[in-house]
Amino acid sequence: MDSLITASARALAAGDALGALKRVALRDDPPALALRGIAMAQLGDYPLARELLRRAGRGFGSHEELARARCIVAEAEVALAMRDFGGSPRLLAGALATLEAHADQANALQARLIAARRLLLLGRLDNAKAALAQLDADGLPPSFSTVAQLTAAELALRSLHVDSARASLARAHEAAHRARVPALLAEVEQAQAAFDQPAARLQLSGGERKLRLDEVAALLASGTLVVDACRRGVGVGAVWRPLVRRPILFALARALAQGWPGDVDRESLIANAFRTRHPDESHRARLRVEIGRLRRLIAPLAGIEATAQGFALKPFDDLPVALLAPPIDGEQASLVALLCDGAPWSTSALALALGASQRTVQRALAELETAGRVRSIGRARARRWLSPPLTGFTTILLLPAALSME
Repeated sequence: MDSLITASARALAAGDALGALKRVALRDDPPALALRGIAMAQLGDYPLARELLRRAGRGFGSHEELARARCIVAEAEVALAMRDFGGSPRLLAGALATLEAHADQANALQARLIAARRLLLLGRLDNAKAALAQLDADGLPPSFSTVAQLTAAELALRSLHVDSARASLARAHEAAHRARVPALLAEVEQAQAAFDQPAARLQLSGGERKLRLDEVAALLASGTLVVDACRRGVGVGAVWRPLVRRPILFALARALAQGWPGDVDRESLIANAFRTRHPDESHRARLRVEIGRLRRLIAPLAGIEATAQGFALKPFDDLPVALLAPPIDGEQASLVALLCDGAPWSTSALALALGASQRTVQRALAELETAGRVRSIGRARARRWLSPPLTGFTTILLLPAALSME
């Protein structure tokens, strides 16, 4: 490796993308192409970065499998930044095996981190946790340690383990200071800001107030009967009844929680659950059926009593009832939450993260675009969607698979 390549690599490691480009900008040999690709990725030109990395990978000979594996890992990280999840994870797994066979532990760790972060973005928290458990973060360079701790902190936040998240972010902050890379330090500080921002709205009979993440965790552990509109379910302590796939039952549970400690009349329940303002006998019959289903589902937590006007929620042991409302409401709340990270998403990536069909996501995006809440860039297959960050709130509780209480 010549001196210019070495100097460029050191500049990239320090976060100096322009300094790295000055040394290799006019070169087209594979090592220079790879460094140019990484530099362009740091500068935010992801399509060009991907093309340069692919050219570099093709340029390395059959005897240079280690260099090709490094290019594959770098390209996978660019795809992660582009929110492009269309590639096969097997390619990254093969590169990881090559890196470990050549004892390139630093790049092997990078490959594992990319895989874990990809799983986090897709809401596959159990798989992400398993991937992180395979990491050995001891003795790593500060920049790698920062990314590893940030990933662990994000997983803890998504699982609402606030103390673990704070500890991981403290370690990430220390490592970022040692790394002296401004972008890493800014990312850590942005993650730390989530603790101080409201994460949900607590709706009680006397009014509404905003809750931070630690306050949400305390509420869920307090023994209160919580109807959670962020994750669409009902729970008391460790007992959780998900209603994500039962929208009518959740609409009824939410309406009953809003009316607690009193009852809710049948017409209001029908309007909330069936979205009609002109109920007839068929709607009233259907309401009785759905109330019966909800009563059976939450039987370990609370009862539902019929009254002269409608129905009332009756928690066992006289527990209080709290309705946890999201910072942004509506059917597209999780979609907007994903787009609020500031990165451009493809419809296929959004569909994977939400567990929905691509056509469903496209219809929702069209509605949001008409309302001015999202915008698109690019055309055809290169089209990406993004939304301005939601100021004053963190959307961590709205992300897919945000919390498991099984």
